[in-house]
Amino acid sequence: MFELSLTIVIFAAFLAYMRRQQVLHQRRIDAYDVRIHVNGIRGKSTVARLVAGALRQAGYRTVAKTTGSAAVTINLDGVDAPIERRGAPNVKEQQDIIAAWEPLCAEAMVIECMALQPKYQEWTEKMVLQAHIGVITNVREDHQDVMGETLPEIAVSLAHMCPRHGYLVTAEYNPDLQAILRQEAEKRGSTLVVADPARVRDDEIAQFDYLSFKDNLAIGLAIADLLGIDRDLAMQGMLHSRPDVGVVRLQETEICGKPVTWANLFAVNDRESMAISMDMLAAYCDDKTLKIGILNNRYDRERRAAQFSDIAVKDLSFDWLITFGAYEDLVTRKLIANGFPAGRIVNLGFSVNPALDDILEAIAAMIPAGYRAMLIGFVNIHTPQAELMMDYFAELARKSAARPAAGPAIQPGYVQRQRFEMAHG
Repeated sequence: MFELSLTIVIFAAFLAYMRRQQVLHQRRIDAYDVRIHVNGIRGKSTVARLVAGALRQAGYRTVAKTTGSAAVTINLDGVDAPIERRGAPNVKEQQDIIAAWEPLCAEAMVIECMALQPKYQEWTEKMVLQAHIGVITNVREDHQDVMGETLPEIAVSLAHMCPRHGYLVTAEYNPDLQAILRQEAEKRGSTLVVADPARVRDDEIAQFDYLSFKDNLAIGLAIADLLGIDRDLAMQGMLHSRPDVGVVRLQETEICGKPVTWANLFAVNDRESMAISMDMLAAYCDDKTLKIGILNNRYDRERRAAQFSDIAVKDLSFDWLITFGAYEDLVTRKLIANGFPAGRIVNLGFSVNPALDDILEAIAAMIPAGYRAMLIGFVNIHTPQAELMMDYFAELARKSAARPAAGPAIQPGYVQRQRFEMAHG
């Protein structure tokens, strides 16, 4: 009997504690004038940073959190602070971050959705954020194991974080998927706002020092409209915002005396986004440029490795393909079966475990005299070989920044840029 009574007392105390914590959390989020919850398949981290930049420029005391290439919080001055985790990521982290922000007395928060499973997305929105504005950047094929096999299923899954009685902003251009998002927003008493990339001018895109997408900036402008922020002020804030470490910056260098342009697309994990990115990179290539792809495969992403073995040949165009990471036999067999020449596939992943010099020498050997290479790393980010390459180019960038600029950066050609705009207009 004593044990039963003790159990009841402990349980009652636990319920009281949880209730007190929820009351404290509610008080914290009620103190914000603007709460924005950013979801989608591609571009979440970038959009969160752009939107936070627009809000700061407009005078809001703004904090943000992204979980892109690196999980960070972003303080009132736009400065990143890494999030140190003791275990695996957990959606309760969002609540803990908001509690840590309380002394800052912020007026606006922008938080990237870190949940994949729909039930956790919904819990985070209803119990933690209660956003005024939700964002679904786009709907792409990714995380089908938890979000659904088809694009309509993925759209419904993403919409589980749609605010109640607020706004849902998207740059998704597929009208069928827009209709699904509108229906899901209306179920929750919210209004769908479709951001228009045509509002972003070419000269504005050209001001960013990384490969930028009009869709992302258009979302920032749409949110600025909802909040009554001047368009030019919002654009200025987005331009000044610090980008995610995973953004694509084209880096001109030489490898063993061979000219190379490095494009880090390791953060791109779906077919459509990869095709769009490759189309943009085509503007920086000519008939003396070889496209060398580095297909990067994590050991826990076998399905993605198989998918991109098809995508790399059927949807993209490369002169050479290098494999990093795991599943090299599987990937090589599929590349060859899809029609890619076996003699132009080089395995430099776990089957070889090469040193950095081995990788660089292999790349240089692919580039004939009189040619240059567009070297494109894509998919997954985290393998030892990919990290070797990212560290190598990051160190080159640091050294280059310490020297005076040698001349103007390469600029995309007009014809290719027009082709991209027409494809996404």
